[in-house]
Amino acid sequence: MENKAIQSQGKQGLILEEPFLFEQSLPDSIGVVLPESEVDEIDIESALPSALIRKDIPQFPMLSEQQVVRHFTRLSTWNYSVDGGFYPLGSCTMKYNPKLNEVVANMSGFADIHPYLPDEKVQGILSILWDLEQYLQEISGLDAVSLQPAAGSHGELLGILLMRNYHKQNGDSHRNTILVTASAHGTNPSSAAMGGYKVKSLPILSNGLTNLQALQESMTEEIAGLMITNPSTCGLFEADIVAICKIVHEKGGLVYFDGANMNALLGKARPGDMGADILHFNTHKTFATPHGGGGPGAGPIAVVAKLKPYLPTPHIVKTNESFKLEYNVDQSIGKVRSFYGNIGVLLRAYTYIRTLGASGLEEVAENAVLNARYLAHKLQDTFHMPFTTPCMHEVLLTDEKQTEQGITTMDIAKALLDEGFHPPTVYFPLVVKAAMLIEPTETESKQTIDLFIAALHKIIKQDHNVLASLPTKTKVKRVDEVSASRTPCYTWYC
Repeated sequence: MENKAIQSQGKQGLILEEPFLFEQSLPDSIGVVLPESEVDEIDIESALPSALIRKDIPQFPMLSEQQVVRHFTRLSTWNYSVDGGFYPLGSCTMKYNPKLNEVVANMSGFADIHPYLPDEKVQGILSILWDLEQYLQEISGLDAVSLQPAAGSHGELLGILLMRNYHKQNGDSHRNTILVTASAHGTNPSSAAMGGYKVKSLPILSNGLTNLQALQESMTEEIAGLMITNPSTCGLFEADIVAICKIVHEKGGLVYFDGANMNALLGKARPGDMGADILHFNTHKTFATPHGGGGPGAGPIAVVAKLKPYLPTPHIVKTNESFKLEYNVDQSIGKVRSFYGNIGVLLRAYTYIRTLGASGLEEVAENAVLNARYLAHKLQDTFHMPFTTPCMHEVLLTDEKQTEQGITTMDIAKALLDEGFHPPTVYFPLVVKAAMLIEPTETESKQTIDLFIAALHKIIKQDHNVLASLPTKTKVKRVDEVSASRTPCYTWYC
């Protein structure tokens, strides 16, 4: 908050008296007048068990329409967004979302489709989704696609379930462990564990790449597969990826290729050609659909032919020029969500692909890597870079050169807020101490990147005591990170 609020405890809970930011309820304020009910009253006591009947009327807030509109409008101006500024979160690919995609997704012919309409009434959307599957097959170099996962993490879990089902069908239920590279995306170990597997971490070498000797030694008969992110969360391309996949395959394992960083590969390289068996896409990272906020997402999954029978139902089937949803698939693992996925998100991804075309997608990768390497070149003399291997789409720095001045990664991140920039990802990946992972994406201009570079150079020249008090220009000042993590507050009245 901009000013310290005077807090008092009233009958309605914590009241913020000055300024009135959250608790604004005032007696007799009216926001809406409801019409008379047209439903006959019923005897509640005879209709419901007594335990379910409220004894007291809940204390709903009493607010005028003007209060509500102003409150939420004010909050919206406090929120940082990719439409409002540079969002350099590494490993997150916070790229600009083209508004054309929003127009298409909100067309009434798409937005108003009822999910229970018969197949013959929804041939248009089924045709688009089938085409999107073909595009993702081509981009990934794999043989079949399911659009159903509702997020990248959901796609990961589905991939692990497919892996487990595959081994079970082949009599290899003894394979109970999944290897995860230390530089893999952060959700990989949890997805493997949720899928019922033990997790073993593979170390990286001093150059930031996967240790092939450790992989060779770890590939026993108990290993179901390997989860690897390429480019990794260190921002590096795994140059030995073909050899890595060969080692896993020779021991009967499967390779799960995390597609979080596909932005660096679009049109340039295909995971299927490298040896991947399973890949998920994050549509928000790769195809510019909205990211964050806890709303609908999409994490389509692509697989090799031998895993296609296990994909969740329904499958989109094309016969001549018509399409249908096929639910009766013998070896399928069944449904993983309602209906066929988050259609509005998938439409945005489809529009993005069709707008750019093959050459445009290739330019995405070229510009994403170009922007990151330009950033790395401009910062290499003032910040420590833990690896000399050329970066791909994101830049990994540490605070090693600033610690003598008493400046930390956290200080730099907080100071960036006062410079008008969202901080990059900090203290991740965990394999690098005090990491700063910066991803400019292909949608940022050289002018914006230069301003960001200038802000970093300005920050590290300041006194560490000044930096320790930042930010000062934001609505919320520097918080106690430890307390926020250990005793989180999920409501406004904590």
